[in-house]
Amino acid sequence: MSRAEHPSRRNVLAAAVGAAVVSGTGPAAADTTTVTDAADSERGPTPTVDNHAWTTYDDWCRGAAQGTRAVPGLRPGLVIGAALGGVDYTDPHTGRTASWEYATWTSPVHKLSVPATEAIASWNAHTPAGTWIQIELRGTYSDGTDTPWYVMGRWAADDQDIKRTSVDNQKDGRSAVWTDTFAIDDATTGLRLASYRLRLTLYRKPGTELTPTVRRLGAMGSDVPDRFTVPASTPGLDRELIVPRYSQEIHIGQYAEYDNGGEAWCSPTSSQMIIEYWGGRLTPEQLAWVDPGYTDPQVDNAARFTYDYQYQGCGNWPFNAAYAATYQDLQGVVTRLGSLTDLETLIAAGIPAITSQSFLSSELTGAGYGTAGHLMTVIGFTATGDVIANDPNSPSDPAVRRVYKRREFENIWLRTKRYNASGKLSSGTGGVCYLYFPAQPTARQRTALAAVGVR
Repeated sequence: MSRAEHPSRRNVLAAAVGAAVVSGTGPAAADTTTVTDAADSERGPTPTVDNHAWTTYDDWCRGAAQGTRAVPGLRPGLVIGAALGGVDYTDPHTGRTASWEYATWTSPVHKLSVPATEAIASWNAHTPAGTWIQIELRGTYSDGTDTPWYVMGRWAADDQDIKRTSVDNQKDGRSAVWTDTFAIDDATTGLRLASYRLRLTLYRKPGTELTPTVRRLGAMGSDVPDRFTVPASTPGLDRELIVPRYSQEIHIGQYAEYDNGGEAWCSPTSSQMIIEYWGGRLTPEQLAWVDPGYTDPQVDNAARFTYDYQYQGCGNWPFNAAYAATYQDLQGVVTRLGSLTDLETLIAAGIPAITSQSFLSSELTGAGYGTAGHLMTVIGFTATGDVIANDPNSPSDPAVRRVYKRREFENIWLRTKRYNASGKLSSGTGGVCYLYFPAQPTARQRTALAAVGVR
């Protein structure tokens, strides 16, 4: 529901699945759990994800600054110091042209510990009215050649100065950006993303002292193997977090300009649940734009301020993480996890998670629906290890809490290949997950995040 149904995302995942079939890992071969030899088993599972971020004062000082400067403090960040110059930007979604001052920061090269077939950037920033930011990625392939500078997002917390947007039609014949995801065109060639740099451009209205403040910037690179099924994990936690429950379905037909509510709003609805779990609240003034007759207006607000005007939907993964971080004292990242054991580690530390999955109605007992792509929040585990989820695809707020069978949930979330309702080979997300957590985590939370590769 929503994200995987969008043409750009669907195309890249279908291409990846098709390439796997050409390489000889067709349905018959892939329909069983991946088999490893004894030596591989002794070494343990091969890492599939590298999640790196720049967050500290020293991090910001190590980058190449052109007009930007690092600021210390409890939450260090990057701001405009002295603008490099001016540029005109014509917003493709409004047709308006405006002048902006700008400054840039380019990260050091990050060598991926997992040479990647995909990469997704994340950022956390404060963008007061009159400011916005652009995030770009340039990588080096495993053959030593470079990608172009790819735009991973043009973003502002508000929607008055620019319309936040992804950028289509970015490719070089070997890789491309699909909404929010860098992807190698044909992973079967062995080509991988070996390293990358990120470039920030900070914009402000000319002649002002305004500035964005970027507090977190990073990317998740991954090389998740093609698989229809994944190994089963062993239950290890009996705990449920008390997370607000919101239904996307009670918003059907609301705000066509933000994709019309209902199934299209699973991502912002899930985001809002976890934001409020951490204490994030909106004032009546912030919600004054919402029709007063609508229940849970904060969900409408989340939809508006996660909406990607190019994608024409609210399911842009890093836009949701960036929205969460607009709330005081919250951070947000997009990553991939490897098993339900990883989720148990987070839940044990009090950190719920948003997972992305696709499935037939017959593949998830009790869901009552099938989907090409859907977000829900994992809030705990039963004594027998089953997954407790706040599933926004529910008819009412009280009905949102669901218990799903552990083995079914783990497989539909972590697989990369599946058959859709038409019997055609389709894709899975390979464990994509949004994590929202405090800007100043407790020691236990830091340990749990580090255990799943996030700092």
